[in-house]
Amino acid sequence: MSWSQRFDEPIVLPDGGKLVSLREAVAHLSTAIPKSDHDLPAVVTAAELLTLAAEHGGPVEFARIATLRALNRHHVRQFTDRKDPHWGRRKLARDRW
Repeated sequence: MSWSQRFDEPIVLPDGGKLVSLREAVAHLSTAIPKSDHDLPAVVTAAELLTLAAEHGGPVEFARIATLRALNRHHVRQFTDRKDPHWGRRKLARDRW
């Protein structure tokens, strides 16, 4: 295996760029993430899995997922309010009379 191995699906960055290979992903992680965040578990895991995939033939898809999680480490999922369920509101025609 080598650092030039490509992801099955490239990682699309917010600025429109793409990370296609393991080499591009590790270079982007080292420059895009501030030094103060290099000790965060998501960043350490991404670096380890990228190295494992490049040097020991580990799963590339796991490295891709870990890289995405490291890049989005401060993103908080927003859940929207859904419509009320319709259960209990529907009445049969025979019950209206």
